[in-house]
Amino acid sequence: MITAKKQLNLLIAILLLTLSSSYAFTDEKGKPPLITESGHTVDDLELIRTRVAKGEAVLLDVREQDEWDAGHLAAASFMPLSELRDGKIPEKYSKLLPKDKPIYLHCRSGGRVLMCAEILMNQKLDIRPMKAGYEKLLQAGYQKAE
Repeated sequence: MITAKKQLNLLIAILLLTLSSSYAFTDEKGKPPLITESGHTVDDLELIRTRVAKGEAVLLDVREQDEWDAGHLAAASFMPLSELRDGKIPEKYSKLLPKDKPIYLHCRSGGRVLMCAEILMNQKLDIRPMKAGYEKLLQAGYQKAE
């Protein structure tokens, strides 16, 4: 019998393979890639923090409510993956998704952001999943919300 955890791990593995084969690694003008082969952004943490602080980008936390309540980044907005699983974006989150700025996604360890990215990519948004999770972002100097 396959446990729910094994099913989830299998689903994540399949999704990662799908994502890695569906992202473009160069554009038609030969510009450097925005996404790694694993599907995460190539942008470094300092650049992301600077862009978000200047209002040039958005940072979304896609973890679940209990994780958000236990602690979250001051610069992040909350949009849990569980509310996007049917592929539709609830109206209450549409204001968090600008079409003219990069949207960085973070979670606990870099896995859920890939699932969220696939859903949001269908909206023709500049989605950039972060590999660094919440704890690593705190260690990198991102400010925790009070």
